[in-house]
Amino acid sequence: MSILLIVIFAILTFFLTCSALVFVVGPIMLLNPRRRGEHFYLSRGLPISPSQLGLPFDDLRFTASDGESQLSAWFIPAAAPKGTIIYLHGVADNKMSGLLLAKVFHDNHFNVLIYDSRAHGESGGRYCTFGYHEKFDVQKAIDQILKIGIEKNIAVGNIGVFGTSMGAAIALQAASIEPRIRAVVAEASFATLRQITVDYQKRLMRLPWHFLRNIAMKRSEIIANFKHREISPLAAVSRIHAPVFFIHGIEDKFIKYQYTQELYISANEPKELWFVAAANHNNVHDIGKEEYEAKIVNFFEKYIL
Repeated sequence: MSILLIVIFAILTFFLTCSALVFVVGPIMLLNPRRRGEHFYLSRGLPISPSQLGLPFDDLRFTASDGESQLSAWFIPAAAPKGTIIYLHGVADNKMSGLLLAKVFHDNHFNVLIYDSRAHGESGGRYCTFGYHEKFDVQKAIDQILKIGIEKNIAVGNIGVFGTSMGAAIALQAASIEPRIRAVVAEASFATLRQITVDYQKRLMRLPWHFLRNIAMKRSEIIANFKHREISPLAAVSRIHAPVFFIHGIEDKFIKYQYTQELYISANEPKELWFVAAANHNNVHDIGKEEYEAKIVNFFEKYIL
């Protein structure tokens, strides 16, 4: 066998191996993110329950938009509430990640609903679809808030949504179809699922080819019944008429801050933008500190009261 044939055979074998690997493993990684548990937060000295922060709360479950999956949630009521904020966490995370910001909202007289997205935390649901189905779960969360208000005689007021990473992408997609959302804070959102999966592929496998992404996507679409081209916060923002505050860490290596720049340019007025210097994907709150908290609270006070 000539050297040329050996090289061609090796290249074909490599392509076939990569394709087979992506065909099998890709949908698992995409649709079934690992479920981060209590140990992650305990090991970092972070709270795992509202009670650890002295927050009153109701532990509840409500039904997702599929009519079957039960979503695990905390409702944290505030004294003399100005409104209600829904917190949406990032991929592989859960409602525990929202506790510190929930404390800020509560102390500034906002009720808070935090829930585990489908296929995350203690919630049901077999697959994560990055907003394709989850945007309708946000509508169910709003229904639940209004139900709580009636049953417990709590003033829920107008509703705002805070989302980070995947949660930000879900928030933007939800706001494009749900007029009851009066304001959105989107931290570190991706622009389209197609682009961000290529970015992750390059980082994890060091392979730039889009056909590998397409193999995983096509199989994932069949498994989880969604259309990946429609998972696009970038397309959603042009349909949002509520105010949006975009936040991103300049040093984010997971989701490029330029994606938030694209989102901001495409969004309707009123809109605000803040790039946090020295912040990466996971520490925007830590870096921004009181300024971060004040900007978000002031934004919600301005637009949902």
